[in-house]
Amino acid sequence: MSNPIPLLPTGAPPVGRPMFGTLAVSATGLSAQRFRMDTIATNVANAETTHTAEGGPYRRRTVEMQPAAGAGVEVTGVAEDATAGPLVYDPGHPDANADGYVRYPNVSVTDEMVGLMDARRMYEANATVFQATKSMLKAAIDI
Repeated sequence: MSNPIPLLPTGAPPVGRPMFGTLAVSATGLSAQRFRMDTIATNVANAETTHTAEGGPYRRRTVEMQPAAGAGVEVTGVAEDATAGPLVYDPGHPDANADGYVRYPNVSVTDEMVGLMDARRMYEANATVFQATKSMLKAAIDI
């Protein structure tokens, strides 16, 4: 006989406290999306940075996430986008090469703003779930 499929994922909150588990899942989503918004803000702030401490132009960063062990999401790291940024002819720029071209960061402000709107909506959805769960817990306590 095969093993039955568990009703709750491994590492899920204890069965006696599922409502607190919902708060924890929402909190992980809030934290992850906040981190994503901060990373996008850094990308936008450096969209014109042609020279970093490493010597080249700023490289766009992305947040890597995965499902958490029990439930929710966790940030596993920040990765640099390896694609090259555009070459712009600007012979007067201090970072121009011998042909007068400057390598700019691989940051598209339009793409970053779309990502920011997405992260904001996910943040708001998690906040709504958190508030609804909190209201249900408060109502349960008042019974």
